[in-house]
Amino acid sequence: QVRPVESGGGSVQSGESLRLSCSASSSTYRRYSMAWFRQAPGKEREGVAALDIDGSTTYADSVKERFVVSQDIAKTTLFLQMNGLKLEDTAIYYCAAGRPNQSLNRFQALDAEWYNYWGQGTQVTVSS
Repeated sequence: QVRPVESGGGSVQSGESLRLSCSASSSTYRRYSMAWFRQAPGKEREGVAALDIDGSTTYADSVKERFVVSQDIAKTTLFLQMNGLKLEDTAIYYCAAGRPNQSLNRFQALDAEWYNYWGQGTQVTVSS
């Protein structure tokens, strides 16, 4: 059973950093492409960063050079390091897992339709 569980959200000021974590079984990270999505109030869910089963990463233009997605297989955790946070980064952040043994290209990696399993989300609030 693939059940991503997010943690690490909170309230920070603009310019600060935050790290989100997503826990799942070790087999999940070996077999599933993983990604972070977010949804701000009144907006559609958008892909933020993805880590494919082949090890490649994809980032939304809005977070490039600020966010880093990584994983610690030993601890079965996916991370999203968020630096230089902006007001517009305020959203609920979701961890998602794709389909077994399916590698996603850069056009698919941030598309929610390619992900089957979702966590409950964690709130990130950035204030000035």
